[in-house]
Amino acid sequence: MISYDTTIFEKDLQSLGIQLEQHQIEQFMTYYEMLVEKNKVMNLTAITAFDDVMKKHFIDSLSLCKKYSLHYRLKVLDLGTGAGFPGIPLKIAFPFLNITLVDSLNKRVLFLQEVIDGLGLENIRAVHGRAEDLARDAAYREQFDLCVSRAVANLSTLSEYCLPFVKVGGSFVAYKADKAEEEMKQAKKAVELLGGKFKEDSQVEFYLPDSDMYRSLVSIYKNAVTPKKFPRKAGLPSKEPLH
Repeated sequence: MISYDTTIFEKDLQSLGIQLEQHQIEQFMTYYEMLVEKNKVMNLTAITAFDDVMKKHFIDSLSLCKKYSLHYRLKVLDLGTGAGFPGIPLKIAFPFLNITLVDSLNKRVLFLQEVIDGLGLENIRAVHGRAEDLARDAAYREQFDLCVSRAVANLSTLSEYCLPFVKVGGSFVAYKADKAEEEMKQAKKAVELLGGKFKEDSQVEFYLPDSDMYRSLVSIYKNAVTPKKFPRKAGLPSKEPLH
């Protein structure tokens, strides 16, 4: 493996209160190498420079710890994981988490499996499927403590895809790069229809360490069972968001 200067990465980790063992740092470096190598033959990320991947992908993914304590055996579903964000960084840094990565593109899922095997990660799996189908499967529906997504979509659409996977008492967390107050207002009715609710501290706002990159985590608490009719059939949550 190439020798990388991880000084900034480790400083950023410290700013999140995360202390990693050397083997975990090495897992992140291997993941980085696998990502940029595979990116040459398939579109995984537009961000490939080392420090950018560390901050904009890895640190961004780990920022979930600003909202939740992740040192427990939580069951987490990462929907629309793409190249493995935030699920794989979360698994490396918080090994107790039990993580299911879901993506609709099979070649991405095959890459994720290569990463899981290459890093020797356990209690994490990559699943090929669409939210509309998997959310109707009893093995997935309302089985997770947390559902997370960095997917770019409005909150109503994301909630319809994600909340059906969350057990009552759990939460769905959307990673956002813009202020979300307006989206939250627009999604309020949809969220309630789906069995969720916004709490007073639903949005955590911050900047990535030593940067002007704004981020927010929008958390939706699941307080009731999602009606069976949700999510609606393929495409509808995006084309006709609930409101």
